[in-house]
Amino acid sequence: MTDHPWTPAELFAFKVPPPCWLPPTRRGRPSLAALQLAQRSPAETIDAIEIDEAAYEQCADNFENSPWADRLFCYHASIQEFATEIDEQYDLIVSNPPFYTEDFKTSNAARDMARFNDAMPFDHLLICVATLLAPNGIFSLIIPRTFETEFLQLAAVQQLYPLRICRVKGTPDSEEKRSMIELGFTEHEAKIEHLVIETSRHQYTEAYTALVSDFYLKM
Repeated sequence: MTDHPWTPAELFAFKVPPPCWLPPTRRGRPSLAALQLAQRSPAETIDAIEIDEAAYEQCADNFENSPWADRLFCYHASIQEFATEIDEQYDLIVSNPPFYTEDFKTSNAARDMARFNDAMPFDHLLICVATLLAPNGIFSLIIPRTFETEFLQLAAVQQLYPLRICRVKGTPDSEEKRSMIELGFTEHEAKIEHLVIETSRHQYTEAYTALVSDFYLKM
């Protein structure tokens, strides 16, 4: 973990020692997140896991065809299987976990499996993270703002505590929609920051542009 001042633009820079691990998220997201990590960090090893077979095959293909193929690995497994079979601990774990509720379920079972909270409840995720995270490691994730308090309470049970929290809103006048949280095993007062995405339609703030511009051909 670095000791420099934290800004929203650094939230996804992930400038920490290797290796990294990404648990299964919404279908296809481990591939994207892992590729972003490889682009933005010097991590020697980045492992991703995907429970859906088709998404796993796409993830593996994306890795093989990327400039960072020698650093990227994808496992076809559930988070629980991965946590029980892997002996290694990770300096960084990144997740964009499923967080939809019963009201949003669809008729597509494969999509729902990766998308909804009953596929990977927060407490299951946190138990696995506590097992796999190195003593000085960092766990980074993004969740709905409305789930933040509940999630942090569950995290504390696993002795995981917030280091940094960035609350995100679409426009200056809108509600906070997402919380980007960084956790570790050391308990102290979390640093709170805020990020606004747009000032008006397609008029992105400087902070948001700095955060994501490397991943877009045009903004």
